[in-house]
Amino acid sequence: MFEVPVISADNKSDFYKELNTCLTGLISGESDWLANTANAASLLYQLMPDINWAGFYFYKSGELVLGPFQGKPACVRIPLGRGVCGTAASTGQIQVVEDVEQFPGHIACDAASRSEIVLPIYHMGRLIGVLDIDSPVKGRFDNEDADGLTHFVSLLNQHIIWPDFD
Repeated sequence: MFEVPVISADNKSDFYKELNTCLTGLISGESDWLANTANAASLLYQLMPDINWAGFYFYKSGELVLGPFQGKPACVRIPLGRGVCGTAASTGQIQVVEDVEQFPGHIACDAASRSEIVLPIYHMGRLIGVLDIDSPVKGRFDNEDADGLTHFVSLLNQHIIWPDFD
């Protein structure tokens, strides 16, 4: 059994070092994409302060399809280019959205969400999907979060054998 420690979020750099150490301990020795993304979503949801949703969407047949997550039930399918997730997937760029109500075409799966960060996941040049995290706090995410979560995604890529979703 994996014990999830309490990690102080007072210093984001230190927080992400600890979070990523926890992720490594949790997924080392396991290469299954479903098991590892399920545990990764749970880890984020338990340890990140001020979030209300954390999970994955995977690129299948030209759209994003809901994967493992923690939080309220979510939209099942998102077209590329739509909403924050679809924009991250279609542009290949991390999306840090201070106020989701100001994001053109935002797809509201949880009305309480006020800010969002979405990281595209690529492996060997192929779009795998996105990591999506929502917060009920405006301006919750910044470049430090983007950097820490980029390393989080990199760790997943090091340990997971991704299937061909198409």
